[in-house]
Amino acid sequence: QLQLVESGGGWVQPGGSLRLSCETSGFTLDNYAISWFRQAPGKEREGVSCAGSRRMTFSADSVKGRFTISRDNTKKSVYLQMDSLKSEDTAVYYCAKMRGQYCFGWFSSSNYDYWGQGTQVTVSP
Repeated sequence: QLQLVESGGGWVQPGGSLRLSCETSGFTLDNYAISWFRQAPGKEREGVSCAGSRRMTFSADSVKGRFTISRDNTKKSVYLQMDSLKSEDTAVYYCAKMRGQYCFGWFSSSNYDYWGQGTQVTVSP
């Protein structure tokens, strides 16, 4: 059974850091791009970062220089290191599997076929 399971969310003060993990199973991670999305209350879901199967990565302008996506195919996991967190980063974070190995069109949720259940990240004093 194909699954993506996020963990690592929680509460952190502004300026702090969190590391999210996405553990995958049921498919060969090496062959697919994986992305992180987030959805804040009352807002649409937005793409945060994408890691292609050949290690190319992409990030939204709002998180560049603060968030780093990485993957460890041997551990079947994808990570999102979040530094210098801001209150506007508060959201539920999801990892998702793209239909192919590259991050082409990674911003569009229609290019994904499996999603995790999400993990809450709250940034506040």
